[in-house]
Amino acid sequence: MGLFSSLFPPSVTAGEAAEALRARQLVALDVRERGEWKAGHIAGSKTIPLGALRTRSGELAPSRRYVAVCRSGSRSARATAQLRKDGYDVVNLKGGMAGWQRARLPLEPRKGRVR
Repeated sequence: MGLFSSLFPPSVTAGEAAEALRARQLVALDVRERGEWKAGHIAGSKTIPLGALRTRSGELAPSRRYVAVCRSGSRSARATAQLRKDGYDVVNLKGGMAGWQRARLPLEPRKGRVR
C-alpha cells in the first residue's frame, strides 16, 4: 500500500453507504468506543474499538466488504488503512457518523445521537 492510500483510504458517502448496507453489499464496522456506539449507531453494525482492532480483526469475515465508521471519519480512516493492509476489503465512511446524521439517515436506538 502506498503512502497516498494509507493517508487517504477509499471512502464512500453516507448515502452510498446506506444504499450498499440496504443491499447487503457492505457491513458497518464501528470503531468508536462502546459508549459512543451505544449513544447512536448504524443498525446492524459490528463494533470493535480502534484500539482493539489489531487483536480482534479475526472476528471479521475475510469474504465480506466493510465500511469503517467513527464520529468524524478520522479514526475509521486509520482503521480502513490498517485493515486494507491486512487484506480486508474496507472503505471509510466519509464524514463519519456526523455525516450520516447530517444526511438524516437512521440511528439505533431510534432517538440516538452521535457522540
